[in-house]
Amino acid sequence: MSTTDVVMLAAVGGLWMFAAFLALSETSLTRISRVKAITMEEEGKRGAARVARLVEHPERFLTPVLLLVLLCHIVAATLLGIVADRYLTGTQITLITVAQVMVVFVFCESAPKTWAVQHTERAALRAAPLVSLIVSFPPVRLLARGLIKVSNIILPGKGLKKGPFVSEEELLATVDVALEDEVIEHEERALIHSIIEFGDTVAREVMVPRPDMVAVEERSKVADVMEIAMAAGYSRIPVWEQSIDNVTGVVFTKDLMRAEREGRNDTEVAILRRQPHFVPETKRVSELLREMQNEKFHMAIVLDEYGGTAGVVTLEDLIEELVGEIVDEFDVEEPLSEPLPNGEVRVNARMPIDEVNDLLHADLPTGDWDTVGGLLFKLLGHVPTEGEGATVDGHRLVAEKVQGRRIGRVRIAKLPAPADAPE
Repeated sequence: MSTTDVVMLAAVGGLWMFAAFLALSETSLTRISRVKAITMEEEGKRGAARVARLVEHPERFLTPVLLLVLLCHIVAATLLGIVADRYLTGTQITLITVAQVMVVFVFCESAPKTWAVQHTERAALRAAPLVSLIVSFPPVRLLARGLIKVSNIILPGKGLKKGPFVSEEELLATVDVALEDEVIEHEERALIHSIIEFGDTVAREVMVPRPDMVAVEERSKVADVMEIAMAAGYSRIPVWEQSIDNVTGVVFTKDLMRAEREGRNDTEVAILRRQPHFVPETKRVSELLREMQNEKFHMAIVLDEYGGTAGVVTLEDLIEELVGEIVDEFDVEEPLSEPLPNGEVRVNARMPIDEVNDLLHADLPTGDWDTVGGLLFKLLGHVPTEGEGATVDGHRLVAEKVQGRRIGRVRIAKLPAPADAPE
């Protein structure tokens, strides 16, 4: 065998090794998340800064790496074919080709990628320096960009776009996996879920609805309003003129107490009212919370699309949406849900549909209504009488308590599956 043939065989081995390294690099850098890379950089791990820069723009390293992997395999196969043609017969060349496929698959693809999956962090740290050098090498970078432009012409769309590379669903799934692995606690999982869902919640879903509002007419006397405030336990009460659709201000309990101590019991609260804040019912609560912080107010009047009063929302309502119900030692509140001995569940008609679905592991429909009471109204098409109900999604909803034209409580029972239903 000539020196040239030996050099070509050595080149084949070197190309295989380089292809294996590139396969390891591709797998490790595409599997590691940007958050993990930033965390490693903050921990001061050597090479983590390069990893963070690479994963921030994966399209910049992925095309050059894939291009070089392809070149390595093609050139190695060509060189091996030239040497084999000089010394081997047709059958032997066929065997060499089969052996080459097995070697490439096992040692250049499967083994390095498997190791990168099992040791993603170590593999990424080891691969980052050389991959960074490859990406910054002008011929490779220019050739890769040219090929990307060609692919963008051939394929529909505008090529690779910047994030988001993680959807809400994937993030929530990651939190659930972290809980299963005992990385976080149940309370932390619930808080993370609440924070993510907080951005999609609007004021209509968290407000105290108009029928439950405690409000007073502006000509009411200080002494009378003070009694109402003490009975309700509120520190702020909306003030209206002519009708509750025309809220003209908010009176503070501390102002009522000061006026009462000064002997102004017969003074109209219109004199004590403060400027109200109005928000549409479709306003996102995340924006409203920031607005309350910046402008330093704790209560807002929620308006419907016609400018009428839909309800009232407080800072406490927004915080409860994040951390759950806040009840002090003097509050006496009916629980939102209560399991019954027969397996049914009694819920407050104001309970949001998504919370009912989480509680029952059901899929009750959503629509123009926000609460389970609104769903029952939709299903029946009229004001129900006590004991009247409807069936939806394998559940029976019964109006257990009706006050005037308003549903107070709903009893929910899961219906047995039909005998001929598929498993």
